[in-house]
Amino acid sequence: MSRFSRRGFLRAGLSAPVILSAAGAESDSGSVDLSLEARQDWLQVGGRFGYLYSFDGKIPGPVINAKSGDEVRIAFRNRLPEATNLHFHGLQIPSTGNADNVALRIPSGQSINYQFTIPRDHPSGTFWYHPHLHGSAARQVSRGLAGVFVIRNDGDLIPEIEMAPEATLVLQDFSIDNAGRPFEPNLMERMQGREGPLVTVSGQENPEFFVQQDGWLRLRILNASSSRFYRLRLEEHPMYVVAVDGGFLNAPDVRDEILLTPGERVEVMVKGERPPGEYRLLSLSYNRGVFGMMGSAQQRGAFSLARVRYDGRVESPWDLPSRLATVVRLPEPSVRRVFQLGQGMGMGMGMMGGGMTFTINGRVFDERRVDVRAAFGAIEQWEFLNPTGMDHPMHIHTNPFQVLDSTGTPVPAWKDTVLVRSGSRLAVRTAFREHLGLRMFHCHILDHEDLGMMGTIDVA
Repeated sequence: MSRFSRRGFLRAGLSAPVILSAAGAESDSGSVDLSLEARQDWLQVGGRFGYLYSFDGKIPGPVINAKSGDEVRIAFRNRLPEATNLHFHGLQIPSTGNADNVALRIPSGQSINYQFTIPRDHPSGTFWYHPHLHGSAARQVSRGLAGVFVIRNDGDLIPEIEMAPEATLVLQDFSIDNAGRPFEPNLMERMQGREGPLVTVSGQENPEFFVQQDGWLRLRILNASSSRFYRLRLEEHPMYVVAVDGGFLNAPDVRDEILLTPGERVEVMVKGERPPGEYRLLSLSYNRGVFGMMGSAQQRGAFSLARVRYDGRVESPWDLPSRLATVVRLPEPSVRRVFQLGQGMGMGMGMMGGGMTFTINGRVFDERRVDVRAAFGAIEQWEFLNPTGMDHPMHIHTNPFQVLDSTGTPVPAWKDTVLVRSGSRLAVRTAFREHLGLRMFHCHILDHEDLGMMGTIDVA
Protein backbone atom coordinates (compact mmCIF):
# COMPACT_ATOMS: atom_id res chain seq x y z
CA MET A 1 0.00 0.00 0.00
CA SER A 2 1.41 3.41 -0.91
CA ARG A 3 2.35 6.11 1.55
CA PHE A 4 -0.48 8.28 0.22
CA SER A 5 -3.10 5.60 0.80
CA ARG A 6 -1.82 4.83 4.30
CA ARG A 7 -1.57 8.44 5.50
CA GLY A 8 -4.45 10.00 3.62
CA PHE A 9 -4.57 12.80 1.10
CA LEU A 10 -6.58 15.83 0.18
CA ARG A 11 -7.47 17.53 -3.07
CA ALA A 12 -8.82 21.08 -3.34
CA GLY A 13 -10.79 21.60 -6.55
CA LEU A 14 -8.92 20.09 -9.48
CA SER A 15 -5.43 20.55 -8.07
CA ALA A 16 -3.05 17.67 -7.51
CA PRO A 17 -3.39 15.60 -4.34
CA VAL A 18 -1.41 16.82 -1.34
CA ILE A 19 -0.83 15.37 2.11
CA LEU A 20 -3.54 16.72 4.42
CA SER A 21 -1.13 17.87 7.14
CA ALA A 22 2.29 19.48 6.83
CA ALA A 23 5.17 17.03 6.62
CA GLY A 24 7.17 16.94 9.83
CA ALA A 25 9.46 14.77 11.91
CA GLU A 26 9.46 10.98 11.86
CA SER A 27 10.69 8.43 14.37
CA ASP A 28 14.12 7.12 13.39
CA SER A 29 16.07 4.48 15.35
CA GLY A 30 14.46 5.36 18.66
CA SER A 31 14.55 9.13 18.40
CA VAL A 32 12.77 12.12 16.87
CA ASP A 33 14.87 15.19 16.10
CA LEU A 34 13.60 18.41 14.62
CA SER A 35 14.06 22.14 14.53
CA LEU A 36 10.90 24.18 15.09
CA GLU A 37 10.51 27.92 14.71
CA ALA A 38 7.59 30.09 15.80
CA ARG A 39 7.36 33.16 13.62
CA GLN A 40 5.07 35.79 12.12
CA ASP A 41 4.50 35.63 8.35
CA TRP A 42 2.15 36.60 5.57
CA LEU A 43 0.49 33.22 5.03
CA GLN A 44 -2.41 31.84 3.04
CA VAL A 45 -5.18 30.17 5.01
CA GLY A 46 -8.55 29.25 3.60
CA GLY A 47 -7.76 31.08 0.35
CA ARG A 48 -6.96 34.36 2.13
CA PHE A 49 -3.67 35.99 3.12
CA GLY A 50 -3.13 36.98 6.71
CA TYR A 51 -0.28 38.28 8.85
CA LEU A 52 -0.39 35.31 11.21
CA TYR A 53 1.69 33.21 13.56
CA SER A 54 3.00 29.83 12.47
CA PHE A 55 5.39 27.01 13.18
CA ASP A 56 7.94 26.85 10.34
CA GLY A 57 5.73 29.00 8.12
CA LYS A 58 2.95 26.37 8.11
CA ILE A 59 -0.62 26.47 9.43
CA PRO A 60 -1.10 24.04 11.02
CA GLY A 61 2.49 23.27 12.02
CA PRO A 62 4.49 20.17 11.04
CA VAL A 63 3.18 16.81 12.20
CA ILE A 64 5.46 15.08 14.70
CA ASN A 65 5.30 11.29 14.38
CA ALA A 66 6.83 9.39 17.30
CA LYS A 67 6.76 5.91 18.79
CA SER A 68 6.51 4.90 22.41
CA GLY A 69 10.03 4.79 23.87
CA ASP A 70 11.38 7.48 21.52
CA GLU A 71 13.70 10.22 22.70
CA VAL A 72 12.29 13.52 21.39
CA ARG A 73 14.60 16.49 20.84
CA ILE A 74 13.19 19.78 19.56
CA ALA A 75 15.44 22.76 18.89
CA PHE A 76 12.89 25.55 19.30
CA ARG A 77 13.45 29.16 18.28
CA ASN A 78 11.06 32.02 18.98
CA ARG A 79 10.94 34.63 16.21
CA LEU A 80 7.56 36.01 17.27
CA PRO A 81 7.34 39.64 18.41
CA GLU A 82 6.47 38.36 21.91
CA ALA A 83 7.44 35.64 24.36
CA THR A 84 6.02 32.14 23.95
CA ASN A 85 6.53 28.47 24.88
CA LEU A 86 5.27 24.98 24.02
CA HIS A 87 2.74 22.67 25.66
CA PHE A 88 2.55 19.03 24.52
CA HIS A 89 -1.15 18.52 25.05
CA GLY A 90 -2.09 15.04 26.26
CA LEU A 91 1.42 13.60 26.41
CA GLN A 92 2.27 11.74 29.60
CA ILE A 93 5.74 13.24 29.93
CA PRO A 94 7.43 15.29 32.69
CA SER A 95 5.87 18.69 33.36
CA THR A 96 9.19 20.04 34.61
CA GLY A 97 12.61 20.86 33.14
CA ASN A 98 12.71 21.23 29.36
CA ALA A 99 9.79 18.88 28.75
CA ASP A 100 6.09 19.84 29.08
CA ASN A 101 6.90 22.77 31.35
CA VAL A 102 4.44 25.60 30.69
CA ALA A 103 6.23 27.79 33.24
CA LEU A 104 9.03 28.21 30.71
CA ARG A 105 9.09 31.60 29.01
CA ILE A 106 11.08 31.94 25.79
CA PRO A 107 11.56 35.64 24.96
CA SER A 108 11.41 36.93 21.41
CA GLY A 109 14.62 36.07 19.57
CA GLN A 110 15.63 33.35 22.04
CA SER A 111 15.96 29.57 21.65
CA ILE A 112 15.55 26.52 23.85
CA ASN A 113 16.08 22.77 23.43
CA TYR A 114 13.05 20.74 24.48
CA GLN A 115 13.94 17.15 25.31
CA PHE A 116 11.92 14.25 26.73
CA THR A 117 11.33 10.51 26.37
CA ILE A 118 7.98 9.03 25.39
CA PRO A 119 7.29 6.29 27.99
CA ARG A 120 7.44 2.78 26.58
CA ASP A 121 3.91 2.09 27.83
CA HIS A 122 2.54 5.36 26.40
CA PRO A 123 -0.67 4.72 24.44
CA SER A 124 -0.84 5.48 20.76
CA GLY A 125 -3.05 8.36 19.78
CA THR A 126 -3.53 11.82 18.39
CA PHE A 127 -2.01 14.53 20.58
CA TRP A 128 -0.89 18.08 19.78
CA TYR A 129 1.40 20.96 20.63
CA HIS A 130 0.61 24.66 21.08
CA PRO A 131 1.72 27.72 23.10
CA HIS A 132 0.72 27.89 26.77
CA LEU A 133 2.08 31.19 28.04
CA HIS A 134 -0.46 32.45 30.58
CA GLY A 135 -2.17 35.60 29.34
CA SER A 136 -1.15 34.98 25.72
CA ALA A 137 -2.42 31.46 24.96
CA ALA A 138 -5.68 32.45 23.26
CA ARG A 139 -4.06 35.10 21.06
CA GLN A 140 -1.20 32.88 19.94
CA VAL A 141 -3.32 29.80 19.23
CA SER A 142 -6.02 31.81 17.46
CA ARG A 143 -3.37 33.30 15.16
CA GLY A 144 -2.31 29.84 13.96
CA LEU A 145 0.09 28.17 16.41
CA ALA A 146 -0.90 24.50 16.58
CA GLY A 147 0.51 21.19 15.37
CA VAL A 148 -0.32 17.49 15.62
CA PHE A 149 1.80 15.06 17.63
CA VAL A 150 1.01 11.42 16.73
CA ILE A 151 2.27 8.51 18.81
CA ARG A 152 2.23 5.02 17.34
CA ASN A 153 2.65 2.01 19.61
CA ASP A 154 3.58 -1.28 17.97
CA GLY A 155 1.83 -3.12 20.79
CA ASP A 156 -1.63 -1.81 19.94
CA LEU A 157 -1.67 -1.73 16.16
CA ILE A 158 -5.05 -2.85 14.81
CA PRO A 159 -4.71 -4.15 11.23
CA GLU A 160 -8.29 -3.32 10.21
CA ILE A 161 -7.64 0.32 11.17
CA GLU A 162 -4.01 0.61 10.09
CA MET A 163 -4.73 -0.60 6.55
CA ALA A 164 -7.22 2.22 5.91
CA PRO A 165 -6.20 5.51 4.26
CA GLU A 166 -5.58 8.09 6.97
CA ALA A 167 -6.18 11.84 7.04
CA THR A 168 -5.53 14.33 9.83
CA LEU A 169 -8.01 17.21 10.10
CA VAL A 170 -6.93 20.21 12.18
CA LEU A 171 -9.91 22.52 12.80
CA GLN A 172 -8.98 26.20 13.27
CA ASP A 173 -10.76 29.53 12.99
CA PHE A 174 -9.34 32.98 12.25
CA SER A 175 -10.33 36.65 12.44
CA ILE A 176 -8.53 38.80 9.88
CA ASP A 177 -9.58 42.11 8.33
CA ASN A 178 -9.64 43.00 4.64
CA ALA A 179 -5.97 43.93 4.81
CA GLY A 180 -5.08 40.55 6.30
CA ARG A 181 -4.37 41.85 9.80
CA PRO A 182 -5.68 39.71 12.70
CA PHE A 183 -8.44 41.19 14.84
CA GLU A 184 -7.78 41.29 18.56
CA PRO A 185 -11.12 40.88 20.40
CA ASN A 186 -12.37 43.36 22.96
CA LEU A 187 -12.81 42.36 26.60
CA MET A 188 -16.42 41.30 26.21
CA GLU A 189 -15.51 39.08 23.25
CA ARG A 190 -12.71 37.53 25.33
CA MET A 191 -15.16 36.85 28.14
CA GLN A 192 -17.40 35.04 25.67
CA GLY A 193 -14.41 33.30 24.08
CA ARG A 194 -13.21 34.52 20.68
CA GLU A 195 -14.45 32.89 17.48
CA GLY A 196 -13.28 33.76 13.98
CA PRO A 197 -15.52 33.72 10.88
CA LEU A 198 -12.87 32.03 8.71
CA VAL A 199 -12.91 28.31 9.54
CA THR A 200 -10.28 26.03 8.02
CA VAL A 201 -9.46 22.34 7.94
CA SER A 202 -5.69 21.89 7.96
CA GLY A 203 -5.30 25.39 6.55
CA GLN A 204 -7.87 25.02 3.75
CA GLU A 205 -11.49 26.03 3.47
CA ASN A 206 -13.95 23.21 2.71
CA PRO A 207 -11.35 20.79 1.26
CA GLU A 208 -12.16 17.49 -0.42
CA PHE A 209 -10.89 14.05 0.52
CA PHE A 210 -11.67 10.55 -0.62
CA VAL A 211 -13.03 7.16 0.33
CA GLN A 212 -13.31 4.03 -1.79
CA GLN A 213 -16.58 2.19 -2.29
CA ASP A 214 -16.75 -0.63 0.32
CA GLY A 215 -13.56 0.68 1.91
CA TRP A 216 -12.75 2.69 5.03
CA LEU A 217 -11.24 6.10 5.74
CA ARG A 218 -9.56 6.92 9.06
CA LEU A 219 -9.94 10.52 10.22
CA ARG A 220 -7.85 11.97 13.04
CA ILE A 221 -9.68 15.17 14.02
CA LEU A 222 -8.26 17.87 16.31
CA ASN A 223 -10.11 20.94 17.53
CA ALA A 224 -7.27 23.48 17.63
CA SER A 225 -9.56 26.51 17.89
CA SER A 226 -9.22 28.65 20.98
CA SER A 227 -12.99 28.76 21.72
CA ARG A 228 -15.12 27.34 18.91
CA PHE A 229 -17.04 24.10 19.42
CA TYR A 230 -17.63 21.79 16.44
CA ARG A 231 -20.76 19.64 16.33
CA LEU A 232 -19.80 17.22 13.58
CA ARG A 233 -22.04 15.24 11.27
CA LEU A 234 -21.13 13.47 8.02
CA GLU A 235 -24.07 13.41 5.63
CA GLU A 236 -25.68 9.94 5.33
CA HIS A 237 -22.72 8.25 7.04
CA PRO A 238 -22.37 7.04 10.63
CA MET A 239 -19.02 7.78 12.24
CA TYR A 240 -17.33 4.87 14.01
CA VAL A 241 -15.37 6.37 16.90
CA VAL A 242 -12.32 4.19 17.58
CA ALA A 243 -10.22 6.52 19.74
CA VAL A 244 -10.56 9.67 21.81
CA ASP A 245 -8.03 11.99 23.50
CA GLY A 246 -5.96 9.30 25.21
CA GLY A 247 -6.15 6.40 22.78
CA PHE A 248 -8.29 3.53 21.58
CA LEU A 249 -11.68 2.60 23.00
CA ASN A 250 -12.57 -0.93 24.02
CA ALA A 251 -14.92 -1.18 21.02
CA PRO A 252 -16.09 1.06 18.15
CA ASP A 253 -18.77 3.56 19.17
CA VAL A 254 -21.15 4.36 16.30
CA ARG A 255 -22.24 8.01 16.33
CA ASP A 256 -24.38 10.23 14.09
CA GLU A 257 -22.94 13.36 15.69
CA ILE A 258 -19.79 14.23 17.63
CA LEU A 259 -19.34 17.38 19.72
CA LEU A 260 -15.67 18.37 19.74
CA THR A 261 -14.68 21.10 22.20
CA PRO A 262 -11.38 23.04 22.12
CA GLY A 263 -8.41 20.75 22.75
CA GLU A 264 -10.30 17.50 22.17
CA ARG A 265 -9.35 14.89 19.59
CA VAL A 266 -11.29 12.02 18.10
CA GLU A 267 -10.42 9.28 15.64
CA VAL A 268 -13.27 8.01 13.49
CA MET A 269 -13.63 5.43 10.76
CA VAL A 270 -15.91 6.17 7.82
CA LYS A 271 -17.16 3.34 5.61
CA GLY A 272 -17.80 3.88 1.90
CA GLU A 273 -21.23 2.26 1.95
CA ARG A 274 -23.40 4.88 0.21
CA PRO A 275 -23.99 5.54 -3.49
CA PRO A 276 -20.96 7.19 -5.12
CA GLY A 277 -21.03 10.96 -4.88
CA GLU A 278 -20.00 13.81 -2.59
CA TYR A 279 -21.02 14.14 1.07
CA ARG A 280 -20.41 17.07 3.40
CA LEU A 281 -18.75 16.94 6.80
CA LEU A 282 -20.91 19.50 8.59
CA SER A 283 -20.44 21.63 11.66
CA LEU A 284 -23.89 22.13 13.14
CA SER A 285 -24.99 25.06 15.27
CA TYR A 286 -24.25 24.85 18.99
CA ASN A 287 -25.02 27.27 21.82
CA ARG A 288 -22.21 27.15 24.38
CA GLY A 289 -23.83 29.64 26.73
CA VAL A 290 -24.03 33.28 27.75
CA PHE A 291 -22.04 35.69 29.84
CA GLY A 292 -23.98 38.39 31.68
CA MET A 293 -25.89 40.61 29.27
CA MET A 294 -23.84 39.80 26.18
CA GLY A 295 -26.12 37.21 24.68
CA SER A 296 -25.20 33.69 23.70
CA ALA A 297 -22.14 32.26 21.99
CA GLN A 298 -24.45 30.84 19.38
CA GLN A 299 -22.39 29.93 16.37
CA ARG A 300 -23.55 30.42 12.83
CA GLY A 301 -25.88 27.84 11.33
CA ALA A 302 -24.69 24.56 9.86
CA PHE A 303 -21.83 24.88 7.40
CA SER A 304 -19.56 22.53 5.50
CA LEU A 305 -16.12 21.90 6.94
CA ALA A 306 -15.02 19.47 4.24
CA ARG A 307 -16.33 17.11 1.59
CA VAL A 308 -15.98 13.36 1.22
CA ARG A 309 -15.97 12.07 -2.36
CA TYR A 310 -16.09 8.46 -3.48
CA ASP A 311 -13.16 7.46 -5.67
CA GLY A 312 -12.80 3.86 -6.89
CA ARG A 313 -13.70 0.61 -5.18
CA VAL A 314 -11.70 -1.40 -2.69
CA GLU A 315 -10.61 -4.82 -3.96
CA SER A 316 -11.04 -6.75 -0.71
CA PRO A 317 -13.65 -5.32 1.69
CA TRP A 318 -13.21 -5.80 5.43
CA ASP A 319 -15.04 -4.96 8.65
CA LEU A 320 -13.89 -3.34 11.86
CA PRO A 321 -13.17 -5.69 14.77
CA SER A 322 -15.69 -5.74 17.60
CA ARG A 323 -12.84 -5.39 20.10
CA LEU A 324 -10.17 -2.70 19.84
CA ALA A 325 -8.33 -2.46 23.16
CA THR A 326 -8.66 -3.16 26.86
CA VAL A 327 -9.22 -0.02 28.92
CA VAL A 328 -9.39 -0.96 32.59
CA ARG A 329 -11.62 1.18 34.79
CA LEU A 330 -9.85 3.00 37.60
CA PRO A 331 -10.67 1.70 41.10
CA GLU A 332 -12.21 3.68 43.96
CA PRO A 333 -10.36 6.90 44.79
CA SER A 334 -8.50 7.67 48.01
CA VAL A 335 -9.18 11.41 47.66
CA ARG A 336 -12.25 13.32 46.48
CA ARG A 337 -12.22 17.00 45.54
CA VAL A 338 -14.81 19.52 44.35
CA PHE A 339 -14.06 22.45 42.03
CA GLN A 340 -16.65 25.15 41.42
CA LEU A 341 -16.26 27.12 38.21
CA GLY A 342 -17.12 30.80 38.34
CA GLN A 343 -16.93 34.18 36.68
CA GLY A 344 -17.12 37.74 37.89
CA MET A 345 -15.28 40.95 38.60
CA GLY A 346 -11.72 41.14 39.86
CA MET A 347 -9.22 43.80 40.71
CA GLY A 348 -7.40 45.59 37.95
CA MET A 349 -8.08 47.10 34.58
CA GLY A 350 -11.33 46.29 32.85
CA MET A 351 -14.99 47.12 32.87
CA MET A 352 -16.41 49.46 35.49
CA GLY A 353 -12.99 49.74 37.16
CA GLY A 354 -12.64 46.02 37.74
CA GLY A 355 -11.13 43.22 35.67
CA MET A 356 -13.48 40.56 34.31
CA THR A 357 -12.32 37.18 35.53
CA PHE A 358 -12.99 33.44 35.49
CA THR A 359 -12.34 31.45 38.65
CA ILE A 360 -11.97 27.98 40.16
CA ASN A 361 -13.28 27.80 43.71
CA GLY A 362 -13.53 31.57 43.75
CA ARG A 363 -9.89 32.21 42.91
CA VAL A 364 -8.15 33.37 39.76
CA PHE A 365 -4.92 31.71 38.69
CA ASP A 366 -1.77 32.71 40.57
CA GLU A 367 1.49 31.11 39.45
CA ARG A 368 2.87 31.53 42.99
CA ARG A 369 0.09 29.41 44.51
CA VAL A 370 -0.39 25.62 44.59
CA ASP A 371 -4.10 24.75 44.41
CA VAL A 372 -3.90 20.95 44.65
CA ARG A 373 -1.30 18.86 46.46
CA ALA A 374 -1.55 15.28 45.23
CA ALA A 375 0.38 12.24 46.42
CA PHE A 376 2.29 10.37 43.74
CA GLY A 377 0.42 7.15 42.93
CA ALA A 378 -2.87 8.34 44.43
CA ILE A 379 -6.19 7.87 42.67
CA GLU A 380 -8.38 10.94 42.99
CA GLN A 381 -11.94 11.80 42.02
CA TRP A 382 -12.63 15.37 40.95
CA GLU A 383 -16.11 16.83 40.63
CA PHE A 384 -16.54 20.00 38.59
CA LEU A 385 -19.59 22.17 39.37
CA ASN A 386 -20.60 24.72 36.75
CA PRO A 387 -23.31 27.12 37.95
CA THR A 388 -22.28 29.68 35.30
CA GLY A 389 -24.17 30.46 32.14
CA MET A 390 -21.39 29.11 29.92
CA ASP A 391 -19.99 25.69 29.02
CA HIS A 392 -16.41 25.03 30.14
CA PRO A 393 -14.23 22.23 28.66
CA MET A 394 -11.79 21.31 31.46
CA HIS A 395 -8.30 19.98 30.73
CA ILE A 396 -5.77 18.33 33.06
CA HIS A 397 -2.09 18.24 32.05
CA THR A 398 0.02 15.05 32.13
CA ASN A 399 -2.53 12.75 33.80
CA PRO A 400 -5.41 11.40 31.67
CA PHE A 401 -8.69 10.64 33.39
CA GLN A 402 -11.89 8.63 33.07
CA VAL A 403 -15.27 10.38 33.10
CA LEU A 404 -17.91 9.01 35.46
CA ASP A 405 -21.31 8.16 34.02
CA SER A 406 -24.68 8.90 35.64
CA THR A 407 -24.30 5.86 37.91
CA GLY A 408 -20.90 6.99 39.18
CA THR A 409 -19.04 4.34 37.18
CA PRO A 410 -15.90 5.32 35.21
CA VAL A 411 -16.37 5.13 31.44
CA PRO A 412 -13.56 2.94 30.01
CA ALA A 413 -11.97 5.64 27.86
CA TRP A 414 -8.98 7.88 28.51
CA LYS A 415 -9.68 11.61 28.20
CA ASP A 416 -7.70 14.75 28.98
CA THR A 417 -10.37 17.33 28.11
CA VAL A 418 -14.05 17.07 29.02
CA LEU A 419 -17.04 19.38 28.68
CA VAL A 420 -18.74 20.60 31.85
CA ARG A 421 -21.98 22.06 30.56
CA SER A 422 -23.59 25.18 31.93
CA GLY A 423 -25.66 24.44 35.05
CA SER A 424 -24.29 20.91 35.41
CA ARG A 425 -21.82 18.88 37.43
CA LEU A 426 -19.43 16.23 36.17
CA ALA A 427 -16.92 13.93 37.87
CA VAL A 428 -13.67 12.42 36.60
CA ARG A 429 -11.24 9.95 38.13
CA THR A 430 -7.48 10.14 37.61
CA ALA A 431 -4.35 8.38 38.84
CA PHE A 432 -1.29 10.49 39.61
CA ARG A 433 1.10 7.77 38.47
CA GLU A 434 2.94 9.87 35.90
CA HIS A 435 5.85 12.04 37.01
CA LEU A 436 6.43 14.36 39.96
CA GLY A 437 6.17 18.12 40.01
CA LEU A 438 3.87 20.98 39.03
CA ARG A 439 1.25 20.83 36.29
CA MET A 440 -1.91 22.72 35.35
CA PHE A 441 -5.64 22.19 35.04
CA HIS A 442 -7.83 24.76 33.32
CA CYS A 443 -10.68 25.61 30.99
CA HIS A 444 -9.66 25.05 27.37
CA ILE A 445 -11.61 28.02 26.11
CA LEU A 446 -8.23 29.70 26.10
CA ASP A 447 -9.53 33.19 26.81
CA HIS A 448 -11.05 31.79 30.01
CA GLU A 449 -7.70 30.26 30.95
CA ASP A 450 -5.94 33.57 30.28
CA LEU A 451 -8.54 35.37 32.40
CA GLY A 452 -7.98 33.15 35.42
CA MET A 453 -9.76 29.78 35.12
CA MET A 454 -6.63 27.71 35.80
CA GLY A 455 -5.03 26.05 38.81
CA THR A 456 -1.74 24.37 39.73
CA ILE A 457 -1.27 20.77 40.87
CA ASP A 458 1.84 19.68 42.74
CA VAL A 459 2.44 15.90 42.65
CA ALA A 460 4.92 14.81 45.29
